Amino acid sequence: MLNYLWAFMIIIGIVYGAFTGNLNRVTDAALESASQAVTLCITMAGAMAFWVGMMRIAENAGLLQAAQRRMRPILAFLFPDIPKDHPANQAIAANCISNIFGLGWAATPAGLEAMKHLQTLNRQTPERASNSMCTFLVLNISSLQLIPVNIIAYRSQYGSVDPASILGMAVVATSVSTGAGILFSKIMCLTGRRKHG
Repeated sequence: MLNYLWAFMIIIGIVYGAFTGNLNRVTDAALESASQAVTLCITMAGAMAFWVGMMRIAENAGLLQAAQRRMRPILAFLFPDIPKDHPANQAIAANCISNIFGLGWAATPAGLEAMKHLQTLNRQTPERASNSMCTFLVLNISSLQLIPVNIIAYRSQYGSVDPASILGMAVVATSVSTGAGILFSKIMCLTGRRKHG
């Protein structure tokens, strides 16, 4: 559906440019945007390499394992259906830590692994997600971030005087979204149990 929407907007832009005599401007804008896209990709690749490298150093130093141990009480509250030593806990913790540091691309493999582990605990039919799976999805999408690496890189690329000035607001916004998501998920889990209980 999204592909059709983009194709429609591109065609409308070209047709409008042709009818208004600005087709050369459309061509110039397309070439300039392509150049900016390549530059942005290089900037993002550099930021990604730096932060993924930092995460690898933290992992080798044992910092990630220590953070995962600290997260156990939170994970036990959020996912009471997951046994204490189940591998899903480690994958969920790795996903959350990556998201906290704004590394969405590093969080994705851990998120997929967590979902696979959660599926093994799913007492529902394979087509229906369990409460833990839904809670994890909400937690992953709301994505509490202390360092929004992507947005800082975008702002830096497009000439912001202070790219990191959004840190405070990003923490507040993602804290509110994560809190609201967890509250909603818990309410839905409780109402679901009452209906089936």
